[in-house]
Formats: sequence, C-alpha cells, structure tokens
Amino acid sequence: MSSCEVDLFRDTWVRYLGYANEVGESFRSLVPVKVVRASYAVAFAYAFADTADKGWKMYQNDGRPKKVLIETGDALIWQTLASVVIPGFTINRICAYTNNYLQKNAKRLPPTPRSLVTVAVGLASIPFIVHPIDNGVTLLMNLTYRRWIH
Repeated sequence: MSSCEVDLFRDTWVRYLGYANEVGESFRSLVPVKVVRASYAVAFAYAFADTADKGWKMYQNDGRPKKVLIETGDALIWQTLASVVIPGFTINRICAYTNNYLQKNAKRLPPTPRSLVTVAVGLASIPFIVHPIDNGVTLLMNLTYRRWIH
C-alpha cells in the first residue's frame, strides 16, 4: 500500500469496529455477559477482516506465500493487540477501578446510578485510548516482529 493510500481498516471510521469490545466492557455491569462476549466477536471479526485484507493485497502485489504469511501475521498480531487485548483490558480496568472507587467513596450512591457512572466513564475513556494504543502497538511491532522478520 502506498503511503498516500487510505487504509480502510486503520485510517477510517471502520477502525472503531475494532473497539466494539470496549463498548461491551463499558456496559459489563449492566448487561448479560453474552452481550460482552458478542462485542468481542465483533472486534475479532474486524481484526480478521483487516488481516484478510492485508493478506489479499500482499498476494495481489507479490504473490509469494512467505510474503503473504508475513503480512497476514503482522496484521493479525497488530489487530489482536491494538483492537482486542490491550483496549479490552484497559477499559475493563478503568471500569473496575471506577466502580471500586465509587463503592468506597460514594457509599450513598445506589448500585444502578453507580453502574451508570461506571459505564459513562468507560465509554468516555475510549476516544482517549485509541491513538496511544495504536501507536504503542505499532512501536512494539516495529521493535519485535517486524525487526525479526525483516
């Protein structure tokens, strides 16, 4: 992909589909666990779609199996870390800490409003974690996988 070409899966609104599990994590205190798991299914579907896209583009450009495998491996690792694992853990912890803080310091706040505040904090955190996580995973990939492969 040329440097001026827009990557549908990483440079457009489609990127936010990878953060569906963060929405699920934010609502964990209010919804059945099946809803949270479904949000992870959406995030993984996005990650697999980006992986397939990168593999297909490499196949069209080069066609050598080794290059295709390296590119798909890169995309799958990047997406798994940047879209699912790190942000899911981050929002889960933000919500857990928020809930614990409210339980200890706002004892008069009933459980439902406390859960709503926890959800709001989780949702409000998502836009702030997207770019730092993406950039951090890119740096991690540059220092590890991409260095080892090339």
